Amino acid sequence: MEEAIILVIAPNEDGRKFVDQLMYRKKSFAVLTNNRAEENMYLKMGVKHVVRIDTFMTKKWIVPQIAVDKIYIFESSLNLSCRYLQICRPWTSQEIYIVTRFWSPRGIYRGMGADHVVYTRNGDVGFLLER
Repeated sequence: MEEAIILVIAPNEDGRKFVDQLMYRKKSFAVLTNNRAEENMYLKMGVKHVVRIDTFMTKKWIVPQIAVDKIYIFESSLNLSCRYLQICRPWTSQEIYIVTRFWSPRGIYRGMGADHVVYTRNGDVGFLLER
């Protein structure tokens, strides 16, 4: 059976630090993005699997051919994070984490299917990899 990968949506500095942790720990993961600049940045960082999707066109949201384990969404905006949550929830039965610096959206994310909403002040959420 194919090993499930961790999926990360990391459009900010906190997310990039988390991706660095994944690479350092040699975890099997992919980064999901919706723009070419971010895709190129992650490829230059050495990320092996970067997937770019159109977050606007719902007909293009297809379930990946690989098994998806946990999903980590780093909030850049409430709207985009909700869109990623909408896209990714059907992809896994495992836990989805939303990492945010804001207190207000907890109920929204939970209502849309997030299992955990993690608040951070300094962006250090490497402890999540211990779970």
